[in-house]
Amino acid sequence: MNKNLWLLALCQGLFLTNNVVFIAINGLVGLQLAPYGWMATLPVMGYVVGGALSTALVAATQARWGRKVSFQIGLAVALLSAALCAWAAFSAQFWLLCAATVVAGYYSANGQLYRFAAAELAAPDYREKAVSVVLAGGLLGAVAGPNLASATRTLFSVPFAGAYLALMGVALLAMAAMSAIRFEKLPVVLNAAGQPQTGRPLAELMRQPALVVAILGAALGYGVMNLLMAATPLAMQVCGFGFDQAALVLEWHVIGMFAPGFFTGHLIKRLGVLPVMGTGVLLNFACVAVALSGLELHHFGIALFMLGVGWNFLFTGATTLAMTAYRPEEKDRAQAAINFCVFATLAVSAFSSGVLVTTQGWTLLNAGSLVPIVVTGAGLLWLAVQRRRCP
Repeated sequence: MNKNLWLLALCQGLFLTNNVVFIAINGLVGLQLAPYGWMATLPVMGYVVGGALSTALVAATQARWGRKVSFQIGLAVALLSAALCAWAAFSAQFWLLCAATVVAGYYSANGQLYRFAAAELAAPDYREKAVSVVLAGGLLGAVAGPNLASATRTLFSVPFAGAYLALMGVALLAMAAMSAIRFEKLPVVLNAAGQPQTGRPLAELMRQPALVVAILGAALGYGVMNLLMAATPLAMQVCGFGFDQAALVLEWHVIGMFAPGFFTGHLIKRLGVLPVMGTGVLLNFACVAVALSGLELHHFGIALFMLGVGWNFLFTGATTLAMTAYRPEEKDRAQAAINFCVFATLAVSAFSSGVLVTTQGWTLLNAGSLVPIVVTGAGLLWLAVQRRRCP
């Protein structure tokens, strides 16, 4: 580890603080302001739709101005969008809240690239561990996010308006940390004519089996996690639990997401990326089994903790697997494609989460999540067979 990686881990933690607060409160604020109950998670969906729409623009800014400038632009957008969310809460404007979270998606699209930037700040042999440790910085979000939401939800007469204002301070702190990071400029690879190589087109990259399965693992793993996590505060409210109990469950969920980051990279190095991702699939199955076994507080807590660990194994593994499928000059288009697929899946899962939990219930929501889990497991088995045939 070096100073740059530690600072990037801090930025990751502050990024996840923003995400956890948004997830914890956007559905509840949406439920208060929405014309119809099924629209409650539209502000959650707006965040990921904004991320999906921003992936190409973020890739362009990364290519033009480099990591640091692009990341700082993202943090400036985080500051602006938090202010817009606060205004929407104070003025009780549901559609302004949705628009503000779409704008915030630009910051999310930037933050999703922190893990790839981590690999560039470390020696090649250490990149799996660098990705894993920077993702572990999300532990800060696990602790700070739910507690920040709980501490500021009654700061003003309008519920949760104070939480949005607090996120402005979080963005300022992240900007200060980002300004101290030194990103090395990657060497330019020249072709025979002396021109910078542009690499393979995206259509050819998308035919690489490793990249296809990496996208599948990252997108569907994130989608299942978001589907169940976004619905949990609403389901717990229906079951009679208070916000503080829902915040505690979310806190343990996010701990499960990022605490394994201190050893996931070591496991990938030792056991291989596919076995670790396969373990993530099995943990997702276990999460659904626990969630379907009861509606007590410990059922919600244990299920979401296992969901978080499963997501960590899938997402860290998918990131590592993806980096084997493209060359340095292809990174911007490949990473943009990965993140677009992740955000598009998140958008569908965020909207489906609110609709299913308010119209069909918690049980059907969990049963439906088994479909993408099975698809992810099938993709991993397919790649394992491909590699056995053609090592």
